[in-house]
Amino acid sequence: MSGSRFRYGAWRDGPDPLAPPYDVRAAVDEVGERVLGGESLHDALRDLIRRGPRDGRGLDDLRARAQRLRRDALRRGNLDGAVTRARQLLDQALAAERDELRGRGDPFREAVLDNLPRSTSRAVDELSGYDWASAEARGLYQQILAGLRREVVEQRFAGLREALGDPSAEARVAEMIGDLNDLLRRHARGEDTGDAFARFMARHGDFFPERPASVEELIDSLARRAAAAERLLRSLSPQQREELSRLMDQALGGGPLRDRLAELTENLRALRPGLAWGRGERVRGPGDLGYGDAAAALGEIGELDELLDQLSQEHSGATLDDVDVEAVERQLGRDAADDVRRLRELERELRRQGWVTRDEQGLTLSPKALRRLGRTALARVFDDLGGRRRGEHDLRDAGAAGDLTGSSRRWHFGDEQPIDVVRTVGNAVRRRAGGGAALLPVRLQPEDFEVAETERRASAVVALCVDLSYSMFADGRWGPMKQTALALSHLVATRFPQDSLQIVGFGRHAMPLSQGELAAVEPDLVQGTNLQHALKLAGRHLRRHPGAEPVVLVVTDGEPTAHLEADGEAFFTWPTDPETVRLTVREVDQLTRYGATLNLFMLGEEPGLRRFVDAVAQRSGGRVFSPDVGELGRYVVDDYVRSRRGRR
Repeated sequence: MSGSRFRYGAWRDGPDPLAPPYDVRAAVDEVGERVLGGESLHDALRDLIRRGPRDGRGLDDLRARAQRLRRDALRRGNLDGAVTRARQLLDQALAAERDELRGRGDPFREAVLDNLPRSTSRAVDELSGYDWASAEARGLYQQILAGLRREVVEQRFAGLREALGDPSAEARVAEMIGDLNDLLRRHARGEDTGDAFARFMARHGDFFPERPASVEELIDSLARRAAAAERLLRSLSPQQREELSRLMDQALGGGPLRDRLAELTENLRALRPGLAWGRGERVRGPGDLGYGDAAAALGEIGELDELLDQLSQEHSGATLDDVDVEAVERQLGRDAADDVRRLRELERELRRQGWVTRDEQGLTLSPKALRRLGRTALARVFDDLGGRRRGEHDLRDAGAAGDLTGSSRRWHFGDEQPIDVVRTVGNAVRRRAGGGAALLPVRLQPEDFEVAETERRASAVVALCVDLSYSMFADGRWGPMKQTALALSHLVATRFPQDSLQIVGFGRHAMPLSQGELAAVEPDLVQGTNLQHALKLAGRHLRRHPGAEPVVLVVTDGEPTAHLEADGEAFFTWPTDPETVRLTVREVDQLTRYGATLNLFMLGEEPGLRRFVDAVAQRSGGRVFSPDVGELGRYVVDDYVRSRRGRR
């Protein structure tokens, strides 16, 4: 038995079948890194698709390729090549005819030739009844209209190149176009055209080698070609347009073909009004394009324009499903179409695995992804907190009713934690054995006692007020601010679930922010630092949890410049108005009387800010921190852990 022979080579058809799939968690982390760096959440998610994940190509790369192809198409050649070609053939015909007449001495015919209009189309029209003396000249003249007629019809129907080879075929083409118009009229009326389409294709299918599978596919193909022909006329100068239109009318003649083609154009325009029917393009180049080539160039430009719009994903509700993958493959190649399919799969997997959801603004992170983002933020700003073993830090005031942690420590006077009997007795046994005394009976000494550590049961109610004014963004504090708030949010949710945290963002107004809203919040160009409103909202949050330890943490880079008026509108002025300071301090006093710990984290060293925060700290008994922006998260989270032990 003869053996089989195989050849091996590089894979060239489609995506690498052995390439690993996208790691969607890595894609989520990539978005998270950018959000924690201060970028917009929606921009980061959009750019994941636009730029592509690491080691991948995104929509921006495909757009750049489409733009290059469009520029190339605009330099392909001059669009009036059909008129130029007609002029050349006419000049050749006239030259051949004059050569023939020179030996005959026929003044009448010579006079006709001498008095032809300068317009090519008008000259061709006047020569329609001329009795040519030269057979060569007659043949050249006939090529003008026959060639243009063939190009016009071939441009509209891809399968007509061979059909127009003999005159009898034109009658069949006109019949096909008549049947096509009837089919399109019925489709426009909303009739069921499934059977009619099948009959049409059975009768005229050889005119459509692309073999459309439905009326809609047939309309798409024909409408794009018709729109390209219309755009060709709109791209010419008025004089060129008139010349070409006249020549086309003469080429199509007075039979049914011209009228049916015009009717077909109107039917297609009504069915696909969104195509750029009336838009012209400035196409230039070193050569002259014939009618078919010129229309093809404009059709290609039109399809590239549609692709550019789809790939931009700028319109409301845009998704990757809007991208025509077949058009991408036609214009940009198989590898580009595979890139789109991979991006679709990435987005589909992100949604299937619950990492992202879609709203009216586009993709957004799901609660699952926000938890991962918070965990990353906490690891960045306070990585040693999660790594500490329970029992390493002093918690003498931990409530005795808490859950056992599994750790113990030496007993100190005043401890209320339960005695760890096993370790206490073990300490006594080891002490007696080391001293050489009998092990029994066991006698306990104060230094033998150990207490079992318990998780603290006391809860805290925490308001983190973060400055959202534009200066935070302009001075590079936006990312650390988000990172800090997300880290604290994750810490409370995972380590201190009995606590209640409210994040309050404040610019000219203040507003409570969920974790998702915090991740997506963007800087506002409206000026104003309304700490008074933020503290008012913080006080409301504290009073909803009267039995918990109240903690207020404020992160800001500017003294207050706005406050709420009686009607709820924000009043802003710079420099700071005394009334703004008075109302802000009043909120500070109310929080202090309630027993809240109020600590301020000052970003920046402006004298006005320093005076204000120092005065607030002195008045409230709180503390002021001036961390480097990179250390903000560590300061805030650590202070929360300390402050939640409370003064009550």
